[in-house]
Amino acid sequence: MNLAGIERDWVIEKIEFAKLYGERARSAGANGRLGIHGKACEVSLVRITIDGKTAYGASRITTDQAKTLIGKNVSDFFDVSGKILEPYRTCLEYPLLDWLGRRWNQPVYELVNETGSLSQSGLAVPCYDTSLYFDDLHLSNDKDAVALIQEEAKQGYAKGHRHFKIKVGRGGMHMPLMEGTRRDIAIVEGVREVAGPEGKLMIDANNAYNLNLTKEVLTALSDVGLYWIEEAFHEDDELYRDLKAWLKERNQHVLIADGEGYASPHLIDWAIQGNVDVLQYDIIHPGFTHWLELGAKLDEHGLLTAPHCYGNAYGIYATGHLSASVKGFQFVEWDDITIQGMDASAYSVKEGKFYVPRKAGFGLDFDDDRFTYQVSQAGWKIV
Repeated sequence: MNLAGIERDWVIEKIEFAKLYGERARSAGANGRLGIHGKACEVSLVRITIDGKTAYGASRITTDQAKTLIGKNVSDFFDVSGKILEPYRTCLEYPLLDWLGRRWNQPVYELVNETGSLSQSGLAVPCYDTSLYFDDLHLSNDKDAVALIQEEAKQGYAKGHRHFKIKVGRGGMHMPLMEGTRRDIAIVEGVREVAGPEGKLMIDANNAYNLNLTKEVLTALSDVGLYWIEEAFHEDDELYRDLKAWLKERNQHVLIADGEGYASPHLIDWAIQGNVDVLQYDIIHPGFTHWLELGAKLDEHGLLTAPHCYGNAYGIYATGHLSASVKGFQFVEWDDITIQGMDASAYSVKEGKFYVPRKAGFGLDFDDDRFTYQVSQAGWKIV
């Protein structure tokens, strides 16, 4: 980012923190390690005021941190290359980027992109429907379970999705092992019917499989054309090396994806060694600037990028902006959430793509009065 345009009198005048609340379009069921996720969602936000103008962004800031930042010049948050310094990333990076974008009337993806070759009409980025959870556990018949998840996939298809990620691992916790595994396989086959031959399918076991069970499932689904398997089991370089070799021997082109949750600190090294293909650290924490740096590193090694953002509606839109700066970017993870007081209507999903508008900042509008009320009820402000 070019810092030359930052003026000396641009200082942090006010920091306000609150949560906004909303819900998913459909209640989300269990996954391989957790129970029902439900409909309710929330977003933790900061509203900053600089030079009398405000901006919003996801944040984990504390009041103690905020007190040290009041009066600080905007330029002090950035290093010489234009990236936000490490101490400020989880507390102010999103509202700062949003503020600069609004001030300069640029979308964030333009602020941070160094290629200079972006479309003037916005971005079109692949996305996938991530809502296919274990909503079938109350059903005793696999055929009925398949029909239910197919219906949910059809709902996503009608909303513009063509690619789907399917939760698997029912036998790890919620069903007897072989019964749950059989149902996993049947449901993936059923969703393929909905997605059609061109739609990309991913499966996510949330670490509910082991190596041999992973091979059993991939063997059964060899004709389905999976794009990746995610979190098959807890990260282990020996197991991933074995799985990679096994896939190569079979000439089965399924990518290995991992990195959300309690990801191993060695995961990037294992990916560089060729044992993992797609990295999925969260977009909110460690955050946007971290992903700019990590994405560049992954690009150098021909690795793929697909940040996790399930359950955080702000992260969906931020991920779209990241895509412009990472060559190996794969998908925006789409969790169909509406947050009261956060207007994302400038964005859309059509034919499997997420359309990011050429709109200032992160392209989101907020209800100032609602946020002010939430600050007064359960938030805080520092001036």
